[in-house]
Amino acid sequence: MASTFPLVAGHERGRGVTSFPLMVSLSNHELARRMSRIAICAPGTPITRDVAERVSAIAGEFAQLELHFHEQCFVEDGHFAGSDAVRLAALLECANDPGFDAVWFAKGGYGANRIAVEALAGMSEAARGKTYLGYSDCGYLLAGLYRAGEGRAVHGPMPVDIRREGGEAAVRRALGWLSGDAAGLEPSLGERPAAAFNLITLAMLCGTELMPDLSGHVVMIEEVAEHLYAVDRLFFHVTQHLRNVAGLRLGRISAVPENDRPFGSTAEDIARDWCARSGIVFLGAADIGHDAANRIVPFGLARTPARS
Repeated sequence: MASTFPLVAGHERGRGVTSFPLMVSLSNHELARRMSRIAICAPGTPITRDVAERVSAIAGEFAQLELHFHEQCFVEDGHFAGSDAVRLAALLECANDPGFDAVWFAKGGYGANRIAVEALAGMSEAARGKTYLGYSDCGYLLAGLYRAGEGRAVHGPMPVDIRREGGEAAVRRALGWLSGDAAGLEPSLGERPAAAFNLITLAMLCGTELMPDLSGHVVMIEEVAEHLYAVDRLFFHVTQHLRNVAGLRLGRISAVPENDRPFGSTAEDIARDWCARSGIVFLGAADIGHDAANRIVPFGLARTPARS
């Protein structure tokens, strides 16, 4: 017998999750064996419903995935996708539900740091076996999860990236990886553990209770919309906390605003300079950034999600 799930939006009773089930035609046995259920919430800023609809349409290409957008993704409360309490509750609802296999963060922006410590404290046993996928401001949560050994933290595209030029490819890359396809992984990943961060997020993490031990790791860094003098200042701070890493790779430093005078050094010059000053090996480029080409970097050793 085949099971078919039409592409409709509905509200699951008691869960507060807007579901966009995907068109799937599988036997019940295959469905039970292959289906992965992905919960989506917004720990920082909101997305619009058209983002959810466009991402869900693409997800229809991945028969083994079922996406569930939490209603909190669409809440607007000033800058944030709901108050701290609302965002925290939605994250824990998604993380602690044993019916979900992964939590995909809808968007960055700002706000994840405000709920990260409480979120980690509130996670149950069910949360520990999940994959958590996102980047940018969501790096606060990824860092805390990795430090605590809770679940599996992964840098990678988010639903909001559908709005970028070429964003469909970014969404397909994330969904492919969640389906077990390694093609979207950052190509330099190898036998050494790795982690990837937005530069200012990593700078803010340093010295906090969320900062993981990155000794022996290849650390990849990207940034967007910061003046080069600010990038230089951030590297000054970050490299003081990365002296025991295996090396640093530089992702794309994009949308750099024009200053009233040229800084005089490129982003790569800045990274090389501060790595040399701090005794950190500069390993070259990383294929990550605030763009549709952003590749996937699992924290630790690279592998695709385990398939049941």
